[in-house]
Amino acid sequence: LDKSAWKAKWIGLNRLVGGDTDTAECTKLSARYLRKEFQITKEVQSATMYICGLGLYELSINGKKVGNEVLVPAQTQFNKRILYNTYDVTSYLMSGNNALGVILGNGRYFMMRKSNAANFGFPRLLLQMEITFRDSSKQLVVSDQSWKITADGPITENSEYDGEKYDARKEMKGWNETGFDDRAWTNPEILAEPTAQLRAQLNQPIRVIETLRPVSVKKIKDGTFIFDLGQNMVGWAKLTIKQPRGTT
Repeated sequence: LDKSAWKAKWIGLNRLVGGDTDTAECTKLSARYLRKEFQITKEVQSATMYICGLGLYELSINGKKVGNEVLVPAQTQFNKRILYNTYDVTSYLMSGNNALGVILGNGRYFMMRKSNAANFGFPRLLLQMEITFRDSSKQLVVSDQSWKITADGPITENSEYDGEKYDARKEMKGWNETGFDDRAWTNPEILAEPTAQLRAQLNQPIRVIETLRPVSVKKIKDGTFIFDLGQNMVGWAKLTIKQPRGTT
């Protein structure tokens, strides 16, 4: 997109909130959850989404994750260039009320550890969706101050270096679907536009390509296990557990 085509605003929370902490060793920052409901009253011909979530984002429409990419957008030198992703989201929309949901993580944009690595600011979102109807009219849905945001979701810490803390007691069922009660959420702040060049991501994204099951599980001591995946790999652990509330 040409710069003049962007009507969206950069939004987020430009401060520590809730359980966020800043100490001499590190900063702990929870994921930001953003949502927006909008109406569709005509027959949709096509819909294109342009989105940049810094440091990392996950986008959903009507409760369904958009695309199969992970850890997007791609890593860049954030003071020089930042990337946005483009999706065909026609099939995600429906007549009547619709809901957008975005989770914003820190990535390497907001650094958790105190180190020589640069810290570029708090996580932020730029989103613009262009809907074209059968009658050739158009509708724009953009990130602005009318959205809702909270930092009180289940991802209480997240870092590419130190992993993620997830509190299942804080899950918000239906937060990215229509009809969710977001009265306890707040409106986001309009954040400063980054000085770096905003460009489309042209390289292939990171995707989940395989699900592996452990070839062995070894108990080291109570509460400590080694899961051997049988190969060198990069990915996420998926655990199904049944434990009393508050179990760590």
